[in-house]
Amino acid sequence: MPDLYDVAAIGNAIVDVIAPADDAFLAANALDKGAMMLVDAERSAMLYGKMAKGVETSGGSAGNTIAGVASFGGKAAYLGKVADDPLGQTYTAEMRAIGAHFEPTPLVGGAATAVSMINVTPDGQRTMCTYLGASVEFTDADVTPAVIEGAKIVYLEGYLFDAEAARKAFAKAAALARGSGRMLALTLSDGFVVDRHRDGLMGFIESQVDLVFANEVEICSLFQTDSFEAAMGEITLRAKIAAVTRSEKGSVVATNAESYAVPAFPVEKVVDTTGAGDQYAAGFMFGLARGRSLPDCARLGSLAASEVISHYGPRPQVSLQALAAEKGL
Repeated sequence: MPDLYDVAAIGNAIVDVIAPADDAFLAANALDKGAMMLVDAERSAMLYGKMAKGVETSGGSAGNTIAGVASFGGKAAYLGKVADDPLGQTYTAEMRAIGAHFEPTPLVGGAATAVSMINVTPDGQRTMCTYLGASVEFTDADVTPAVIEGAKIVYLEGYLFDAEAARKAFAKAAALARGSGRMLALTLSDGFVVDRHRDGLMGFIESQVDLVFANEVEICSLFQTDSFEAAMGEITLRAKIAAVTRSEKGSVVATNAESYAVPAFPVEKVVDTTGAGDQYAAGFMFGLARGRSLPDCARLGSLAASEVISHYGPRPQVSLQALAAEKGL
């Protein structure tokens, strides 16, 4: 199979509603600061009615990553489930507009397209309440073999571990990737995801995954340790490559033979951390797919993350390809 894509991703197709908030708003609505919480349609609508005026944009963790890969000039494909409703149609149009391959089979007569209410506090932290809606109806039937087999890297979003049908889709994608000699990457997505699915994630990583993305909290949670160094030692026994972000400390990229600490790119003001990890993964995988060294992959990831945290919204607002060229990357 020829290389059709640098990265193909599977994730929850979600429309993001992003608005400013203060800590008092979070407390008044029983929201855990910095976390992603799953809510039903009723609570989602209630929060939407209470939130400040904000922006609405196509999102979803892996979808944001694909937007980043495309912004770098990469060839990207996305697999996710939307409903046959206005938000689903908008999501599809926006994914195609950025140059990504996205040909979903919309859900008819069921749940609405997924929505995530994201409240951003003045320190840039984002607190997410997500109604998964149609996104959890993604099944192994939605995994397109030609897309998986044609991608240099197949990227799976940890949030999907919340849906049993999606876990079966992961298994199918992993088998297709393995059978065609493709690299399989997984992002842990959120500390709460790790807490809910630690055993399942560990087993999947040990048996299938080549490249793991996480932040410091997630990787320590996975191994139930307070020691970042111990967690890194454990993950490199299980995956070929681990790329772990540490906020303003930058990131650490490690294999079982080598480790690199790469600083974060400076940012004048952190406005909104939504999408930072997603864009880091985008830069890293774009570099890896194009044969760059691991430190260079991490630098591309840090550059993309620095761009997205400088404004509201989880996707790049400038060309990452041009920005990389400007920075000599």
